[in-house]
Parts: sequence; C-alpha cells; structure tokens
Amino acid sequence: MNFFKNLFLYAKMVKFSHTLFALPFAGISFVLAYLESSLDTGDLLRVGALILVCMVSARSAAMGFNRYVDSEIDEKNPRTQNREIPAGKISKLSALLFIGLSSFIFIFASFFVNKLAFLLSFPALFILFLYSLTKRFTLFCHLVLGFAISLAPLGAWIAITETISLVPILFSFGLLFHIAAFDVLYAIQDMDFDTKENLHSIPAKLGETKSRIIAVVLHSLSFVFFILAGISAELGFMYFLILSVIGILVLYEHKISYQFKRKDLPLIFYQINSWISVVLFLAILFDKWNEFLLKISSGISFR
Repeated sequence: MNFFKNLFLYAKMVKFSHTLFALPFAGISFVLAYLESSLDTGDLLRVGALILVCMVSARSAAMGFNRYVDSEIDEKNPRTQNREIPAGKISKLSALLFIGLSSFIFIFASFFVNKLAFLLSFPALFILFLYSLTKRFTLFCHLVLGFAISLAPLGAWIAITETISLVPILFSFGLLFHIAAFDVLYAIQDMDFDTKENLHSIPAKLGETKSRIIAVVLHSLSFVFFILAGISAELGFMYFLILSVIGILVLYEHKISYQFKRKDLPLIFYQINSWISVVLFLAILFDKWNEFLLKISSGISFR
C-alpha cells in the first residue's frame, strides 16, 4: 500500500498527467516518420515503446529537477508551498534519487533506439534541466521551456528514421512558440511574487498587458509553423480544418487567463492545453489513416 502511495506522490510531484502536453506531438512525428521509413511492424512496436519510455522518463527527470531546484522558492509562494518537497512529503534526497533514476532510464532507453538518439540524449537532458535555472537570470525562460518541450517531435522522428528533417523541425518550432505562449499566460498569476523575489519572467519584467500581447504573438507564430509543417508534410483538408478548431481553443485559453487576471488559474486552463495537442495529433492521424494502415499491413514504404 505504501508503494502505491509513494508512487502517487512522485507522479503528483512531476504532474505526470501533464505528460499529455507533449506526447501527442511525438505521436505526430511517429506517424509521419513511419510513413517515410522502411521499418517493419515489429520494429515499429519496439521503437514506439522505447519512445514512450524516453518521453515519460525525460519529462519526469526534468520536472523532478524543477521541483528540486525550486523547492525554496516554492516554499515562499502561497500558490506552491503545498507542493511535495516544500510540504515535506518528499525529501530532497529522495527527489534527487528520483531525478537520477529517471535520467538513467531515459539515456538507457535511448541507447536501444539508435546511435543518434543515444548521442543526443545527453544534450537533450541538459536542455530539459536548463529551463529550471533560466528564471533566475533571463525573461526568455518561457522560450527555453518551449524549446525543451519542442524536442519531442524531433526526438520521435530521429527514433524512427535516425535522420533530421524539415517536417519535425517545423512542428518543433510550432510547439516551441505554443508552449512559450502558454507559459507566459501561466506566469501572470505569479508576476507579483516573481517581482518581489527578483525572478525573471516576461510578466514580472514587462507587466500584464504587454505579456498578453506577447502571448498572442507567440501563439500566432506557432500557427504559422503548424501551417508550414502541414504544407511540408503534404497534409490534407482535415488537418487544416482541425487546425482552425485549435485556434478557437487557443482563444478560449486566452479568455480564461484574462478572466482570472492574476488569480490561480482553474483546471480547465491546463486541460485545454492538453486537448490542443491531442486534437492536432488526431488531425494528422485521420489525414494519414488509410496510408498508415496500408503501410502496416503491407510493409510498403511510402517514401
């Protein structure tokens, strides 16, 4: 019983449910890269399982590191003082062990993907850890977070093809600006605390009004890159139709942020972000469904 209780605590510490933010973007590359590869079904399942392990372990390591290095800051912030480490539910030593184990699993799993994935696992982990430190010296911390999470589609593409291509790069840029915009809106609720503690964020340094404008610009850039990615991947009408639905969800996200001003944001704000990534993945899956099924059943390459 204690095992499951502790497991729940660690999952809560790293917000395991929020893995859904980036996982569908890895799924996008998984589908598109498979159609460009010569993998058979057996290899596809093996690599797919390894991608999932890499995604979960890398994010767990990154979030664990974030909670560890920010534990003293979280203790001062009324919104975050009940998090697992400042509340004493998880010790700093236990958190370090968790980070180490998650990092090892990520690198170990990458080794069995392919050589390029293994070599890039080390700088990828460095970038994932770097975000947690950037708020101490630059207001561009939101873009660093976006960059760290944007590695998901590129990483999945490398896992399948062992190459780097324009399509995943465009999706990665789209994800980068989307996550950065989300994080700017998220940071508005902490702008007074961040200013007091001399922490760097766009809201703390530039104020609420400018931050909202910047978030709109960042989200607009994300749509530019998602459109370019769709064109480059030769996606059809369904993709661009659902992209317009995502635009409505993004507008709703901004509306919620504006309604709550600097108060704690409701759960629906975070859920919308998850829905956006899932809907985008489904758009591509529906668009390439017949091609994907035919490739699996026949082993024919669509290069």
